[in-house]
Amino acid sequence: MASFPSNSASEHSMASAQNSSSPSFMTRVAMRVSRSRWFTFLRRVFHYQNGPRSDLGSNPFNSSTWMMLELIALLVQITSTTLTLAISKSEKPIWPMRVWIAGYDIGCLLNLLLLCGRYYQLHVTQGGALSLSDLEQQRNNEESSVLRGSHLMDKCRSSLELFFAIWFVMGNVWAFDSRFGSFQQAPKLQVLCMILLAWNAICYSFPFLLFLLLCCCVPLMSTLLGYNMSMGSSAKGASDDQISQIPSWRYKGAHTNLDFANDSQTTQRLINDDPECCICLAKYKDREEVRQLPCSHLFHLKCVDQWLRIISCCPLCKQGLQR
Repeated sequence: MASFPSNSASEHSMASAQNSSSPSFMTRVAMRVSRSRWFTFLRRVFHYQNGPRSDLGSNPFNSSTWMMLELIALLVQITSTTLTLAISKSEKPIWPMRVWIAGYDIGCLLNLLLLCGRYYQLHVTQGGALSLSDLEQQRNNEESSVLRGSHLMDKCRSSLELFFAIWFVMGNVWAFDSRFGSFQQAPKLQVLCMILLAWNAICYSFPFLLFLLLCCCVPLMSTLLGYNMSMGSSAKGASDDQISQIPSWRYKGAHTNLDFANDSQTTQRLINDDPECCICLAKYKDREEVRQLPCSHLFHLKCVDQWLRIISCCPLCKQGLQR
């Protein structure tokens, strides 16, 4: 006589099947981390610093969020150095730490001015909407002025980076010299110097820490958990409404003007690169519909629409679409 499994045994088997199919706690944490904005931003930063120059998208360090973080960090450093110099007038350090802190404060002030110039150039000068006739009249003058301004910004940034590198080495020599007891004679200045040096050490080691996170820790966690964290942030495809909001126009040939297919987009654009679509590897032909993603990469409209419906990120730089 055949015996059938009891209800309790069948319920137990169904519960165990559900538990085995549901992701574990660590997998859920990994999924939430991989889909967070800060993880996507770190991936963009790493690709921008290490990717091929032809495949780079927009500079993530020129985003409003990153520039706001830079502004907060600079204001905190300027305030702390100024207050410490004001309340430590009676201290007499052996090494010229007061000179080092004053020079660091001046460097932060110059960096703040450079940050304001970058924000004005990127989000104020280029952010205004111009009509087609105005752009046609002012395009040559604006291109030359923007090139001169960006070249000057790059020179100033390189000079400030060189100054902070030299100042960092001098600060390490003066602050961590064990032959003299500077901490007993100038405790406030000594503590501030060590904090600023530790902050600069973290900033200089940021590329290495980012490499360890994305190239060592993330692949290891993906292997152990069986979940690809690198594609987690873009695993969900984009909707038709999101895709329709991305600007598109008809291609007319390299280094020529482009007519927008959408009448609301009145800005005139030029194609200086992307001679072929990296999805289908076909050359752009005249009057073909193309679409430009927020990262400035260009593709065939049909190719990139099919791609975005599967994965909502750029095929080249992996920058996701804002939902």
